[in-house]
Amino acid sequence: MRIAIYAFEGVTLFHLAVPQMVFDEVGRRGLADWDTVLFADRAGGVRTAEGLRIEGVHGPDAADDADLVVVPSWYEDARPPGVELRATLESAHARGAAIAGLCLGALPLADAGLLTGRTVVTHWRGSRTLTEKHPDVQVDESVLYIDHGDVLTSAGTASALDACLHIVRARLGADAANQVARSLVIAPHREGGQAQYIERPVAAESSNDTIGAVLDWAQANLSESLSIDDLAARARQSRRTFLRAFRAATGTTPAAWIRTRRLDEARRLLETTTRSVDRIASDSGFGSTVTFRQRFEAEYGTTPSQYRRRFSVV
Repeated sequence: MRIAIYAFEGVTLFHLAVPQMVFDEVGRRGLADWDTVLFADRAGGVRTAEGLRIEGVHGPDAADDADLVVVPSWYEDARPPGVELRATLESAHARGAAIAGLCLGALPLADAGLLTGRTVVTHWRGSRTLTEKHPDVQVDESVLYIDHGDVLTSAGTASALDACLHIVRARLGADAANQVARSLVIAPHREGGQAQYIERPVAAESSNDTIGAVLDWAQANLSESLSIDDLAARARQSRRTFLRAFRAATGTTPAAWIRTRRLDEARRLLETTTRSVDRIASDSGFGSTVTFRQRFEAEYGTTPSQYRRRFSVV
């Protein structure tokens, strides 16, 4: 996998180093063929916030064939991205590359139109600015990172480590992420709970306490039927009121949220237990093993058994 990391004038060494450190460790440990490259608006060099100059930085064309483009931070004055960076982000996203905005890096992603209608996270200093500039973007300050699959954002500074480890885990499995974490002497999953295992984390504490309680209950009872009427009854709301409140709190429908949670739970069980596929299908709430296999393969492009062979840590 090729990873292009944006280096801009005044970037801090820490922000620039985090994705390189995590992703390069994948290659150093022989876990996968991952390659990182620094790029800027123009080829040459950039000066960091610490006053050091980094030479040999590539131009924007270095991101043309990247599988992942990372904006590791951003200017504290929240200036809009230049024409070159915006074009790079839009082009990469349009051709299917994943985009990550770490820390304040969510700001240029929003300016490029990649976060419209999404729930995101950024450094707390940038939350108000992001909300004011982009009222169609919902900022959640209670999670370490949020991954929509094509676009990922993370909270301030050290949360970039959590987000990058999450990318390793999502693409290579729990064992690879644990190996990288051990090598770097950092926690593979920091405090934040089960939510940080999933593709689209939902905070345990929602701005809507009623919906938050329903989410917690549903997460703990995935093997149940969990119909919309069941969830609405749990919230003590009418079906219509519940659906509106649920979408406002999560940005998605109950059916889509539950399906994703069940797939997440199934992946966790495949990686960390020796339970049969039939048992996992039941424990994660799928009506039948056939349905489970179909959903799993449609989502991840592989079968549960193949996934287990690749990612199992037991």
